[in-house]
Amino acid sequence: MNTFPLDIIKQKKILVIGDLMLDRYWFGEVERISPEAPVPVVRVARREDRLGGAANVARNIIALGAKASLLGIVGADEAGEQIQYLTDEAGIDPYLVRDHSLHTTLKMRVLGRQQQLLRIDFEYPPQPTALQQLDEKAKTLIAEHDVLVLSDYAKGTLTHIEAMIAYAKERKIPVLVDPKGDNYARYHHASLLTPNRSEMQQAVGPWKSEGQLEELAQALRKRHNLEALLVTRSEQGMTLFTNQGRSHEDAQAQEVFDVSGAGDTVLATLAVTRSAGLDWPEAMYWANKAGSIVVGKLGTSIVSAKELL
Repeated sequence: MNTFPLDIIKQKKILVIGDLMLDRYWFGEVERISPEAPVPVVRVARREDRLGGAANVARNIIALGAKASLLGIVGADEAGEQIQYLTDEAGIDPYLVRDHSLHTTLKMRVLGRQQQLLRIDFEYPPQPTALQQLDEKAKTLIAEHDVLVLSDYAKGTLTHIEAMIAYAKERKIPVLVDPKGDNYARYHHASLLTPNRSEMQQAVGPWKSEGQLEELAQALRKRHNLEALLVTRSEQGMTLFTNQGRSHEDAQAQEVFDVSGAGDTVLATLAVTRSAGLDWPEAMYWANKAGSIVVGKLGTSIVSAKELL
């Protein structure tokens, strides 16, 4: 269980489809309160852009040693151009559909002394023509990869996710999904779903014991014909449900600094280890380790194979 199969991972190609976003950080110092309103004045000293959403999953896949292709929708704007630049820089193979009526999803964070003071979100749903282009490209790309990862941030890119899952399953390509919302029928026949604790509660309701959670999780898994269901539970670690029963990994994080993008790192680690032939409990072991590392970093970050080892 403790062997990370890097040599095999290097040979694998993973396709990520999902909602793309740019995470923009403005770092500065706070030395006074504004005379205009009771708010801190941040003197910006540094700016940084990072790949967010599905693009962060792809970035983590590259960092872990596999090849990653990325399919998503961006606007014909500066943020879209920056996503193109950052994917090229990271070594990701990008397939970006440009929607000229769309502003690229942008999350702008203002930080003072490493503390987040404000986040501003710009997000708009893609148009049907862009979705059609994406769906057509997806069919071509899915058949060329070892694993399909669907990163759903509920921004509209995965409107036709059912068809993507069905197409991959026909070709016996594993499908890993980071879900959103409570309509899990959309993810029918996926290989794995990775809801966090609050997303799981949204889907099945609250639970009062580990036994009740297992009952609810297995019922959800069987209802939607899922091979596995992994619930990420923050300080409680993560719990896996399969036909073989329940497996659990306790949280390893020594210090939680920022949980931004931690789910992306977990999903990416599951994808690369599963592509290399590890079983679900082994994949969860490495995903839990990667998650414990990334929450100790500021902002949307990655974990490398070197850090894991």
